[in-house]
Amino acid sequence: MADDGDLQLEQLGEIDEEQAPAAESAPPLKPADHGETPRSAQDLEAVYDIPVQVSAVLGKATMEVSQLLKLGRGAVVELDRKVGEAIDIYVNNRLVARGEVVVVEDRLGVTMTEIVKNDRT
Repeated sequence: MADDGDLQLEQLGEIDEEQAPAAESAPPLKPADHGETPRSAQDLEAVYDIPVQVSAVLGKATMEVSQLLKLGRGAVVELDRKVGEAIDIYVNNRLVARGEVVVVEDRLGVTMTEIVKNDRT
């Protein structure tokens, strides 16, 4: 783990089933500061079916509409990121992680390399 509290994830998907904790054997979640009883993983089942929008942002560019209209097939738009730089992963328009682009069979995917910790006030 990093010193700043960000969770570093490496080689996702390479955990043996024997190493992975079962949902029913997971320890109770830490109770909130206002005296709630501990919650288990089964208590979260109510939110499993809620859809969320996940976006992976490779980079951004700003241009005028006139420049946009001049773009055609094969045009290259320069983004504000360098090759190999981490991409941003948003869930419901909130930055939650950074990662890398990977190829999974014939599709693009994203590997999370860092969880972004947001301080809420």
